[in-house]
Amino acid sequence: MTASVDVATSPAGGHALPPHFASTDDAAPKRRGRRIGFMLGAAGVLVAAAVGVLQVTASLGYDGARAEFDAAAASARDSATTVQQELDTLTSVTDVADLLKTADTGVLTVPSARDALTTASTDADEAAGPAKELLTEPLPSADSKPSAFWELFAASDQLAVDAGDLDDLAADLDAATPAMTAASAEVTEAGVALLRSAADAAPAFESAHLSAKNDAVIALRDAASRVPDTMLLDVTTVESLVSMQDAAGQVVATEQAELAEKAGPLQGDRLEIEAFARSLAPGVLLEFDWNQIVNNAGSNGSMGGLTTWWWDDPDRAVIELSNSVAEQWPADRSKALIAHEVGHAISVKCEDMYDSSTQDSIEKWATAWAISMGFTDDANGVWAYGYPPQSYIDAAYGCR
Repeated sequence: MTASVDVATSPAGGHALPPHFASTDDAAPKRRGRRIGFMLGAAGVLVAAAVGVLQVTASLGYDGARAEFDAAAASARDSATTVQQELDTLTSVTDVADLLKTADTGVLTVPSARDALTTASTDADEAAGPAKELLTEPLPSADSKPSAFWELFAASDQLAVDAGDLDDLAADLDAATPAMTAASAEVTEAGVALLRSAADAAPAFESAHLSAKNDAVIALRDAASRVPDTMLLDVTTVESLVSMQDAAGQVVATEQAELAEKAGPLQGDRLEIEAFARSLAPGVLLEFDWNQIVNNAGSNGSMGGLTTWWWDDPDRAVIELSNSVAEQWPADRSKALIAHEVGHAISVKCEDMYDSSTQDSIEKWATAWAISMGFTDDANGVWAYGYPPQSYIDAAYGCR
């Protein structure tokens, strides 16, 4: 045992140390606490660094996914716009086709052409179906960019899925366009063919109604003449068909009125005379009127004729004949008088061949033309107007 020392009374001064500085058992826990704190601090730094890396990675990944999504969305919108435009065009074309079919009375058009248009319209409806369905599909949209890295990862995955869906939609839209383009072309071609079938039928229709008034025939010709320039289906296409049909209706109506006026015992002879006159002047549109007295002649065995013609296109004239011409048909004198009147009518094709400034020269020309055609009876104009100059007869040979 060590004795205690009284520092205050010690003769040598100084101080006494305690038996020991610290217990070994007390020092060890303090060193472990510092190591634990250091380790926790280091772990915290590592966690923070890892979170930072995750945040950056997630953010960059989201930006890349968003860029791909935006590109896919833009492509899908462009495809949808193209498909909508093509669908609008097809709808416009089929609407006109429906109007054409509704307006078509069948008076001029060919049934097979109408059937072809109906088939093309049906095909167009089928081609438009997929496009209409695709255009109703809503396009996915992207929300605002999240903040937390786990939200960014989830959003990136969804953007990738949506981008894939948009790519698929764009591909489907692009695939729908060619069918509609082809359908539009098919309907247009069939519609134009229907219209042209009516125009092509116009000449035969005219020939089947020879007694129609000139104005009605000219209206039909004019309407038909505008068709060859038609390349598209629009409102003008329908108007062209309606115009032709209206004109054809007038051709029929005026012919019926003319035949009603010519009805009676002389009708057959009148129609033969009209056909005879037309045969003398091919290419000239002739219209005929009949009366008891014409140009102060027609009674007591006399015959009268009067012709009105127009210099402008088309070549046309109106010949008025007395009933006595039909009563004496087919006598040579009747044929000769008719030839004289046709000589006036055909002058529209040969106006530069004679002097048309006086009535005498006009009548001499018609007489010369009848003579050039071999009609020598004095009813050819010689009896009424005298014999024409040989120069007129020679010129008349060139007017056919």
